Amino acid sequence: MDLSDALGEGSGWPGSGNNQSQGGGWPGQTNNSGWPGQPSQPNNPAWPGQAGQPTNPGWPSQPGQPPANNPWPSQPGQPPANNPTWPSQPGQPPANNPTWPSQPGQPGGWPSPAPAPAPAPAPAPVPRFPVAPQQKLSVPYSQSLPNGVYDKLLITIEGTINHNANKFTLDLCAGRDLVFHLNPRFNEGGRKVIVRNSRISDKWGNEERESKNFPFVQGRPFEMKILCTASGYKVAVDGSHVLEFKHRVRDLRSIKSFSIHNDLTLKNVRVENIP
Repeated sequence: MDLSDALGEGSGWPGSGNNQSQGGGWPGQTNNSGWPGQPSQPNNPAWPGQAGQPTNPGWPSQPGQPPANNPWPSQPGQPPANNPTWPSQPGQPPANNPTWPSQPGQPGGWPSPAPAPAPAPAPAPVPRFPVAPQQKLSVPYSQSLPNGVYDKLLITIEGTINHNANKFTLDLCAGRDLVFHLNPRFNEGGRKVIVRNSRISDKWGNEERESKNFPFVQGRPFEMKILCTASGYKVAVDGSHVLEFKHRVRDLRSIKSFSIHNDLTLKNVRVENIP
């Protein structure tokens, strides 16, 4: 049975033509509030959204209808309402009011499940200050002085005295001449002494033996500094001044090397200028 059969004469079905002139009839008759939304009926409150009806507040809009006031959340293809709405559906522009965080690629939508967190990056290496390479220095040791010796030239020697040390020697050389001979002795007739001298043209000069202290200890490390001045050499050990030795050769530029010998091991040797 189709709709026309159901609405035939005498059927008594709401809205049939023969019953429209009767008063107080079934909803949808002419001039009375009728069954919602049959075609050709006047503009009365109707069942939501049938085709051909004018827009009144009702159920959310069907496709093809203009937007109603205060509608249910927008359907795809409808423009957004100017009032607060549910978070936008895919394909709609974002609402003019704050919405839930957008999905990836959408202008504003329901939030997507959070992606799994990326693995934490490995901690960055801690910056390190550059360290001078450790020198491997053998004894006897020799180093050249290309510019000779001059005022404020500083030679620093770091090492360790051997456990059974008898002596060690530092020589500043001009060719075959020893212009400054420094010779700490750990047991000279039962005494500890620092001998200083020079050997020029194969002849030894006068020894100098006096010093305030003997700072070297067998089996222990030390740092010795030798400073060249205009008048001679100053020697300090482990931060304390020990002795001085006057120049015996005036041509300091002729002193082109120094050497270290005997009972010690070397850790570091450096030559530098001081201000």
